[in-house]
Amino acid sequence: MPIKLSKHLLAALTVMAVSTVVAVPTGLIAHDAVAQTKASDKPTRKVPTLRSKVYEQLSRAQTAADEGKIAEAVSILAEVEDKKDSMNSYERAMMYNFYGFIYYNDEQYEEALDAFGQVVEQQPIPRKFEMSTLFSLAQLHLMQGNYEQTITYLERWEALNEGDIPPKNLVIKAQAYYQDKQYQKAAEFIDNAVAAHEAQGMIPDEGWLILQRAVYYELKNPQKVKNVLVKLVKLFNEPKYWIQLAGMYGELGEERKQLAIMESAYQQGYIDNAADIFNLAQLYYYHRAPYKGALLMEQALNDGTLEKNLRNWRFLGQSWQLAKENEKAIPALTEAAALSEDGELDAQLAQIYLNANKWDQAIAAADKAMAKGQLRNPGLAHLIKGMALYNQKQYAKALNQLAEAEKHPKSRGMAQQWSKFVESEKISQERLDAEMSS
Repeated sequence: MPIKLSKHLLAALTVMAVSTVVAVPTGLIAHDAVAQTKASDKPTRKVPTLRSKVYEQLSRAQTAADEGKIAEAVSILAEVEDKKDSMNSYERAMMYNFYGFIYYNDEQYEEALDAFGQVVEQQPIPRKFEMSTLFSLAQLHLMQGNYEQTITYLERWEALNEGDIPPKNLVIKAQAYYQDKQYQKAAEFIDNAVAAHEAQGMIPDEGWLILQRAVYYELKNPQKVKNVLVKLVKLFNEPKYWIQLAGMYGELGEERKQLAIMESAYQQGYIDNAADIFNLAQLYYYHRAPYKGALLMEQALNDGTLEKNLRNWRFLGQSWQLAKENEKAIPALTEAAALSEDGELDAQLAQIYLNANKWDQAIAAADKAMAKGQLRNPGLAHLIKGMALYNQKQYAKALNQLAEAEKHPKSRGMAQQWSKFVESEKISQERLDAEMSS
């Protein structure tokens, strides 16, 4: 029987925790952009120059922004903007670029998006400058939840790019599609990003694999989720990945592997919360290793990791019973029975006491079971009590209890057999008593 994913595991599998971060610079020096253009621009694109008088005004704005004087910086840029009709395309782009950085650093993201959007509409501008701005726009739109715009700006970047598309671009696309619930498209791009990185002999970023795992979880493809988690375990060895991998083996019906992974995680000290400890104890129970599960449960109850509630006491008692450690089962079931509103656990205790030849305890537990009621097999408690009374040679009382047991279909057959036997023993005892008294 597989142990299903717990709620916290489900949440961990579906949450987006990708490490692709919006990487907008905190400042800009205009002549750096010019230098980049001269080094890398295609010869077919002719770009006007940035005149020194415009550059000086932009530098004044940046200085004010660097000193935290946002209003003053915006005011300086507004003066420049008043003269934009006399400016060339590159100068206007640089002006909007400065606006974008100032707004971004002041966490005015919508204004920053508008400004950076204006940058790439000014043409011609240096190709590398345009590409870096398009990339920043894609990231910012992703951060703001504008997934369609994210894709649009990335595709504009790709149209200008020479050579292969870098994996980080594919990851951002995958993020946008994932967040937009287009999981199949997200899978295509994240798979390509991971494969491209691995083909270069590089280890994929942890966040990429987390995204890949989340995508396939949403696509309800547990086999691929499992494969990604195997990578995460091997490459990053985080406790949460071991637990999630075990859970996925359970989803796939590979319970032995599920147990092996959980046991390995436990040996490494990765299992330390109540939910995971209980899951491991269940796995031991269902894989016929109840003794290990009982020891695990008992330790966790003693050190306070597991709450001393009905579920945990009952399962501990059942584990000891399956391990044929009835004496150890009694204290746990007694605790559980005290917390239970029905008499089922008291009936179980009565059976254990009967098997251990503890007649008084068996009778007392059976009485508690009958008093609480709500029994799946009400006749069983009467049957157990009748058998205990028989062993105490209280034949008449035993027969009364057996007669009650006969009223219930589930216990009728055995009660009738015992009634015949007890009646015979009663007659024999009465004869013996008569002989001894005569």
